[in-house]
Amino acid sequence: METLATQTAVFGGGCFWCLEAVFNRVEGVARVEPGYAGGHVDNPTYEQVCSGKTGHAEVLRVTFDPAVVSFADLLDVFFALHDPTTENRQGNDVGTQYRSVIFCRDAEQAGTARAVMARLAAEASYSAPIVTRVEGTVPFWPAEDYHVSYYEHNSMQPYCMAVVAPKVARLRKLFGTRVKTVLQ
Repeated sequence: METLATQTAVFGGGCFWCLEAVFNRVEGVARVEPGYAGGHVDNPTYEQVCSGKTGHAEVLRVTFDPAVVSFADLLDVFFALHDPTTENRQGNDVGTQYRSVIFCRDAEQAGTARAVMARLAAEASYSAPIVTRVEGTVPFWPAEDYHVSYYEHNSMQPYCMAVVAPKVARLRKLFGTRVKTVLQ
């Protein structure tokens, strides 16, 4: 999906419903696609990934305009809105499918990711070490249609109210000037 004007980034930081709702609201982000990456099964289903047996992580492929928002800016949002210090876990979601991971499309993204992580470590931003993995390009498998814009379609669902909505509120608090005024 990358054009001359856009780039893509692939992030895994727990349940993709949470981070999809966040990145959908970041200025300069053109598209957010939930999916699966990093495993050994072609075209896995949600049920297969949830079993923890495919090796995939729940991820988002984020298409963005680097003239509006940089990859480093997206990383700042990513690290602020999930816990990069817990291995294979985000809150009550436990398993390798919920690992913190960045699948980089090239050496430049990998270098930027490592630099941002080093800055966060030097700033002592977390009380525990960052365990986010920085990996290379792997196949991206789109999630089933019902996962797309999940929060927008299910905002009153208990999980969305308890877990996703606070992340969206935190985005507005921490990155208010980078939040879209209207969802696309």
